[in-house]
Amino acid sequence: MVRHLLRDDDLTPAEQAEVLALAAELKRAPYDHKPLAGPRSVALVFDKQTLRTQASFSAGIAELGGFPMVVDGRLAGIGVRESVPDVARVLGRQASQIVWRTAEQARLEEMAEWAGVPVINALTDTFHPCQLLADLLTVGEHKGALAGLKVAFVGDGGCNLGHSWLVAGATAGMHVVVSAPEGYDPEPGIVGTASGIAAATGGSARLERDPYAAVAGADVVVTDTWVSMGHEDEAPVRVAALTPYSLTSDLLAAAAPDAIAMHCLPAYRGKEIAAEVIDGPRSVVWDEAENRRHAQKAVMSWLAARPGEATA
Repeated sequence: MVRHLLRDDDLTPAEQAEVLALAAELKRAPYDHKPLAGPRSVALVFDKQTLRTQASFSAGIAELGGFPMVVDGRLAGIGVRESVPDVARVLGRQASQIVWRTAEQARLEEMAEWAGVPVINALTDTFHPCQLLADLLTVGEHKGALAGLKVAFVGDGGCNLGHSWLVAGATAGMHVVVSAPEGYDPEPGIVGTASGIAAATGGSARLERDPYAAVAGADVVVTDTWVSMGHEDEAPVRVAALTPYSLTSDLLAAAAPDAIAMHCLPAYRGKEIAAEVIDGPRSVVWDEAENRRHAQKAVMSWLAARPGEATA
């Protein structure tokens, strides 16, 4: 069966480490590795707004010797004008890989079932694995080894980034704490998955209602926008509930003295993160944004080297 990256635990701990090592190598020598030479096309399908995803995948595919074939998912009418299986079978014959930024995880999984080529999750409402690989690459650059580090995610714990930090962080052997108000917790099944992975890697995954307790002694403090795409009508309620979880200078002061602050962007200064934090000396958000390209190049290269390999 074809390998895909649909969610963070599609990579075993050893495979995650392999992809991250490859990402670091590709960052050092960005033009030396050409697995997509030909050029081989990679379909980039966007149902949702994008800046970093489109820019980083397009640049990365070109650097790997391939051609980024951009598809406007809304113009294509995937699931409306044509079914997901029909689109998958068309794109799978035109492209060597398919990258999809969409809403429902189930649609992505349906694409993978029918495409016949690797499918990569460029964001769904449930998971954001490419962002997490970029984040882990960034943490590794600033902190060295990942295993044993404490990561505090504060804000909307039920968002895709909160879910992916639990699973990917546990896979890396990290101690991940998610702090959110009632009604904004991660999905229990995903917490359970992360805890099961952590039991084997020496990490941990848990929830903590008090943001200051969650951040205490953390090596990495992470947040994300409170109003994700599709939730704009909930903005006033969300801001009211999540304001106590804002990543302010005061909250960051509860972390380790050398803690780094992370945000996958776009950021709304004065809401989920203070301007003095995101623009301050402990922020690594621009490294994260750059590292999307290197991490995604590693994923595409790694998948290209595994045609027909059985899934893990």
